[in-house]
Amino acid sequence: MTRRGWIAGVGTVAAGGLGVAAYRVSPSFWRQYAREWNRPIGEAPHAPNPAKWPDRGLHAAWLGHSTVLLKIDGFTILTDPVFSDRAGLNVGPVTLGVKRLIAPALEMEALPKLDLILVSHAHMDHFDVPTLNELEDKRVDLVTAHETSDLLRAGRYRSTRELRWGQQAQFNGVSVQAIEVNHWGARMRTDTYRGYNGYTITAGNYRVLFAGDTANTEAFQQIHTARGYDLAIMPIGAYNPWIRYHCTPEQAWRMGNEAGAQFFMPVHHQTFSLSREQKLEPIERFHAAAGPAVSRVATHSIGQEFHLS
Repeated sequence: MTRRGWIAGVGTVAAGGLGVAAYRVSPSFWRQYAREWNRPIGEAPHAPNPAKWPDRGLHAAWLGHSTVLLKIDGFTILTDPVFSDRAGLNVGPVTLGVKRLIAPALEMEALPKLDLILVSHAHMDHFDVPTLNELEDKRVDLVTAHETSDLLRAGRYRSTRELRWGQQAQFNGVSVQAIEVNHWGARMRTDTYRGYNGYTITAGNYRVLFAGDTANTEAFQQIHTARGYDLAIMPIGAYNPWIRYHCTPEQAWRMGNEAGAQFFMPVHHQTFSLSREQKLEPIERFHAAAGPAVSRVATHSIGQEFHLS
């Protein structure tokens, strides 16, 4: 079964009810769901402390999967927030989806005041509706891909902006631009019209690249400038067997360098069991790809922080 089919199968279950027919749609999903039922969720190995981050400089913490907390000269951003125990579709009180291996490095209650939420695309391991509902705040702006804001209670944020590739949004001197990546945006079988983005963030003297979810592509060469990026948040997991939709660690290292990144924060690994590679394989391969430049890898495990000033 393809990853598109696996995700679409969950959507079909939600729309059509449970039972034998649902099992036939996605038997691999149900086998995994049963295996994970009683498995405990481990604690994050590190606990960041954003309360101590100053209002100058670039500060970041990997909270798990593609959820990163950023503070750039006092402006706070959260990427692809997923704090639920499972990533999937909500059917009443039940979430149909994969279970976390590791809890978020911060509870939502411990998050600092946010200024902006960035959502790359509508896949359930990136666009977690219960989390986004909990984060609703009239003081917070939200940026998402085109044709995805209907999944939100958009009016409960200060603003909700949908961006297509190349479009920009400005927030108190912080510029966010949507960039092309190699992925897909459909949440169910039929909503293939939904967009999918990576983003560049420019704030004062700092630039950050958030690649969202992507397979191998030459598109990152197009965003390279003389100024470069202080930090590239790159996905490195779920490539086996989903290589058509997710890059390998080696490809992530190459693409970040093609964009002109100084430091890397590898994400999209160690949090959910989405593919066949072993839990630590992606980060081990990323270290090997970096070779003598491994000091440019800013974080290695969930909860670690990065600081640049």
